[in-house]
Amino acid sequence: MTNSTLMQYFEWYLPADGKHWQRLTDDAQHLKDIGISMVWLPPAFKGTGPEDVGYGIYDLYDLGEFDQKGTVATKYGTKEDYLKAIKTLEDLDIRTMADIVLNHKASGDKKERFKVVQVNPENRMEMVSKIFEIEAWTEFDFPGRQDTYSDFKWHWYHFTGVDYDALNNQRGIYMIQGINKGWADTSQVDNENGNYDYLMFDDIDFEHPEVVDHLKTWVKWFIETTGVSGFRLDAVKHIKASFMTDFINYVKEEVKPDLYAFAEYWKPDAQANLDYIEETQGVFDLVDVVLHMNLFEASKQKENYDLSQILEGSLMQNSDTFAVTFVDNHDSQRGQALESCVEEWFKPTAYALILLR
Repeated sequence: MTNSTLMQYFEWYLPADGKHWQRLTDDAQHLKDIGISMVWLPPAFKGTGPEDVGYGIYDLYDLGEFDQKGTVATKYGTKEDYLKAIKTLEDLDIRTMADIVLNHKASGDKKERFKVVQVNPENRMEMVSKIFEIEAWTEFDFPGRQDTYSDFKWHWYHFTGVDYDALNNQRGIYMIQGINKGWADTSQVDNENGNYDYLMFDDIDFEHPEVVDHLKTWVKWFIETTGVSGFRLDAVKHIKASFMTDFINYVKEEVKPDLYAFAEYWKPDAQANLDYIEETQGVFDLVDVVLHMNLFEASKQKENYDLSQILEGSLMQNSDTFAVTFVDNHDSQRGQALESCVEEWFKPTAYALILLR
């Protein structure tokens, strides 16, 4: 495809007023006029509550339609507003990228008991307890939706780990025990912390056939319902690589042949990024995290930074056809876990580089 100018149309600290989709609809013609050809939308799914930025996923089938977790609308608005924003943009030939969060689920409806082992947070392959029983919020039956669109219910055996034991009111990282349970093979996920399969909340088990079938059913519904052009895939380094490859191949073969997808593989390591592209068979592009970190360092070091090295190790340099360049995003904002905000004085230069290079 030809190069596109993608705008991330949200940031972490937007007001939780339920009006964001409406603002986007009103702004669509302006975006077209200034040359935006793609818009990255925030996660549209019902989260843990009305102020959830969208990454605390509760129900993938609730786009702001059902009274769940204390609200009908999401932080950004109602399903009706979401669909209207997408249609308005697509009618202007602006392709819409939906933020897809598959790694975990949060805010379960009921507690269940099952067996786990606790692991060392700094080395998730190291067990620090014997097998014991906990109670956790792993049953998702979505009472507010009442089986609309899907009657699938999530249970403890659909997950690999949790971070809260309600039985003993203890926090930690607990690996669920059972047949075919455990973290994804380390070759399939990032090897930070020994094995970075577990990130947060209730970690989804992509080895479970019911999970795989359910997500394929869901994604077909989602694309047909919304009409989006593509996906931004969240936290892929924590998800089994072969699942991500098969999932996107399924969408392109069975649902939407012209789907465009790019992924957040947040690892500022040049070789790791190239290895991941090869492992996933090039089915989606990656955000250029190495370039972002170079821009961040340049802005901090000022006159001490060698600008001739600004592209060193970046996807733009090493594999430009897979590079989605950016200066900052919601994760790099101040106060966030991946805080690495490019200094304001350097941003015009940074944007000139990615827009004109």
